[in-house]
Amino acid sequence: MSIPSSLTSATLSGASVFHKALASSIEFPSNLSSPFGSKICLTSFPISTGSKQSATWSLTRSIAPIQGISSHAIHGEIKEWKKFELSDVIEGKQFDREMLSAIFDVAREMEQIEKSSSQSEILKGYLMATLFYEPSTRTRLSFESAMKRLGGEVLTTENAREFSSAAKGETLEDTIRTVEGYSDIIVMRHFESGAARKAAATANIPVINAGDGPGEHPTQALLDVYTIQSEIGKLDGISVALVGDLANGRTVRSLAYLLAKFKDVKIYFVSPEIVKMKDDIKDYLTSNGVEWEESSDLMEVASKCDVVYQTRIQRERFGERLDLYEAARGKYIIDKDLLGVMQKKAIIMHPLPRLDEITADVDADPRAAYFRQAKNGLFIRMALLKLLLVGW
Repeated sequence: MSIPSSLTSATLSGASVFHKALASSIEFPSNLSSPFGSKICLTSFPISTGSKQSATWSLTRSIAPIQGISSHAIHGEIKEWKKFELSDVIEGKQFDREMLSAIFDVAREMEQIEKSSSQSEILKGYLMATLFYEPSTRTRLSFESAMKRLGGEVLTTENAREFSSAAKGETLEDTIRTVEGYSDIIVMRHFESGAARKAAATANIPVINAGDGPGEHPTQALLDVYTIQSEIGKLDGISVALVGDLANGRTVRSLAYLLAKFKDVKIYFVSPEIVKMKDDIKDYLTSNGVEWEESSDLMEVASKCDVVYQTRIQRERFGERLDLYEAARGKYIIDKDLLGVMQKKAIIMHPLPRLDEITADVDADPRAAYFRQAKNGLFIRMALLKLLLVGW
């Protein structure tokens, strides 16, 4: 069976997905109609691009639920047929709404797997190499937990900058060519912006950017958007305050790219002057019709926002200029006074680790979502590993 080329696809805002047992394409009779309006289904199949495998999805318009198959109602405008691939995870800009919805659907499946007492074997026989040139707790451990919970195995180096051949002067490209011979997927954190793109261009296996210096942290952004959707219930029409070290914060850069995919989003930048958000992000938001505003008044901004996303001032990005670090830190702190002006259904997020920018007495407030946010990283990373290694 085949999809007629004239069929169109709809923009996702929370689609359900057809079970993989269905064929990769299905023909829907043109004379069917539904009291539920148009629905869409998502089908996928792995393809090979060169020697690197991609998870590929097709979005197609369908008519009502088919017998024995559940489909959730969705909303969105009709647009032309579209396919997309996932062969590496490098930057926030590579994702659009359809891809985000597809990944989030898989992440919800991963939540159920994690809650189950039975051991999953989805990734049995696969090896993941974690290559971290910078310190990490949550990202590295959540990736390793994700791989093991799906039945895979892990090869790891916690401080590759010091305890790998990089200390002897080996180039990143040579390291990647070597490590790909031992593994099926590489998860890399590096101290240089753009290193992940360089690694992906070299490798013949999937590469996931787990943070590249002050550049990007796309899997963090994915789990952040997933958290906002889970906590707030929507992604369109929200106001988000990005607070703290915006110049060096790769998490807020990647998050800004993803928030630009949604409608009627407003972003507030609140930071010390020395670590203001860089112009490339502001220009990107403006070119994509996203309203943004800079402010020095966190109290006022927090009273308007659905999400207050706090970040720490990153001492490691200041080099020897500790005077600048000291001048920037401690300017914006989330405490009980700030909670008093926030909306009741708003949330506080933080990529962690935190220092003193969120006081410990905030933790008990139900709006403090940062530890739930960290847990969501497991589900998103389980989803990405599954999609990159075995497809749908």
